[in-house]
Amino acid sequence: MNRGLLSLLLLYTVQAKPCPPCLCEPLQGKLGWRIDCTSLGLKEMPLLSIDILILELQNNSLTTIHPGTLDILRKVEKVDFSNNPWNCDCSILYFKMWLEDFHGASLANITCAGPTSMKMRALSQLSGNDLEGCRKPPPINCLDFLWRDVPLIAIAVLVLILSFCILYCSRKLAHQANKKQHSLEVPLLQIHDMEDQKSK
Repeated sequence: MNRGLLSLLLLYTVQAKPCPPCLCEPLQGKLGWRIDCTSLGLKEMPLLSIDILILELQNNSLTTIHPGTLDILRKVEKVDFSNNPWNCDCSILYFKMWLEDFHGASLANITCAGPTSMKMRALSQLSGNDLEGCRKPPPINCLDFLWRDVPLIAIAVLVLILSFCILYCSRKLAHQANKKQHSLEVPLLQIHDMEDQKSK
């Protein structure tokens, strides 16, 4: 009798083993666990293990999944991430790609809660370029370059030419002024020499 009671107790503890804050149950006939984290108000992913076959995280407060978090789930057969306030910016790209690779069907149940431009849009319909912060800058069009940068280069060249002309003119004026002063000094010296000769 005690042996039967002990077996029943062991069977019960194996059947519904709590994994705080989630509930863990072994799946009948399979080597793996069903993890039920439904409606627990979770803001972060719970600790995951390799032998999870079913993962239920619906009706929580998850906004994103950090890259690499789901990589451990190699055997998972079913996931449910619906009814979470997903923030569809560039940080959710890992989660989107993981779902596309492993559970495309569950991707259809993921809708964005933010940012405002993405609100109520299905994550499955968004590409990497749609996600805020993931957009690539548009390629530079040669005509845009021509209309924007060539006038600036032309102005810079013009300023350089004007600077050179001003420098050249100022040197020429300085040389002429120096020559004129020298030509004025020569007659004065001659007059001074003549006066010296007269006095002798």
